[in-house]
Amino acid sequence: MVPKREILEQVWDSAFEGDPNVVEVHISAVRRKIDAPFGRNALETVRGAGYRLAVDGG
Repeated sequence: MVPKREILEQVWDSAFEGDPNVVEVHISAVRRKIDAPFGRNALETVRGAGYRLAVDGG
């Protein structure tokens, strides 16, 4: 599981001052690319904690 804060720090920068919802926007785009075409739910949201890849891909 990867916390949203860690994604912000690793992908953008720890000094990022923009909207933290940018993570959700990009997660949505990744889901459209890796989940939708294959009819699976590999990228899961762990409510209040972050994101993880499903072991079986949904």
